[in-house]
Amino acid sequence: MKRKALIVGGGPAGISAALYVLRAGFNATVIYSGSGALEKAEKIENYYGFPGGISGAELLEAGRGQARELGAELICAEATGLSWDGQFALQTTEGVLRGDAVILATGTARKRPAIENFSKFDGMGVSWCASCDGFFCRGKQAAVLGAETYAISEAKELLPLAAKVTLLTDGADAPEVLPDGISVDTRKITALEGGELMEAVVFSDGEKMAADRLFVALGTAGGAELALKAGAVMDGGAPLVDGNFQTTIPGLFAAGDCLGAPFQVWSAVAQGSAAGTSAAKFLRDMK
Repeated sequence: MKRKALIVGGGPAGISAALYVLRAGFNATVIYSGSGALEKAEKIENYYGFPGGISGAELLEAGRGQARELGAELICAEATGLSWDGQFALQTTEGVLRGDAVILATGTARKRPAIENFSKFDGMGVSWCASCDGFFCRGKQAAVLGAETYAISEAKELLPLAAKVTLLTDGADAPEVLPDGISVDTRKITALEGGELMEAVVFSDGEKMAADRLFVALGTAGGAELALKAGAVMDGGAPLVDGNFQTTIPGLFAAGDCLGAPFQVWSAVAQGSAAGTSAAKFLRDMK
């Protein structure tokens, strides 16, 4: 059976990585969720080979079609977790996918909410990964910031550990279905309070809710969140990679906008191609 790379992200970085993995003779599964920044670009006029310009949506679909023709499997799903148990296991809304290598190409970095004192308590009560830091919530009050699938997934991780888990939607509608044991509060958040460590969330109506830790899970899980779950070392808000775009976890690679600026199609293609080449070499060298 051919070895497989799981590629999280269906933009220029992820698709370019898939092309190089496939042409090296390995299987590639691309998992993507929703539309990225490229799909919203009305016209791209500074990209090689398109003197008259091309829309972002056209360029995106052309790349995905090219990957399909080479044999890539493209799955529209949201990635919510990543672990390793002899193989990489990627948790998604369509089930668990397994692969021998993973390339994170999820686009722009994590969303930081505009909440007073958020930066002050980042790392001092504010966390980005439930599976990494849930241990610190044993018997305590935990809150998860978000209202979508990823936030619910993070809240479920905390249920066996925390005394109470509350989903904070920050003004967004509450999810239609919530697992038993998870409370929800839809009020807007204005600030975080505490001493050296965060102690409470302050709402727009002036009321406060005690919380020992706030887990940020806005939107979907990006490259940083998935890398953290796998245990990779971070460089600021992005996975730390070497010259081959491999993280500190063997077989786990990252490329494109999830690594930071310049946020350009050309750089995403270049990094994705390099990461795909490195992943193919990793697969080839596996014992």
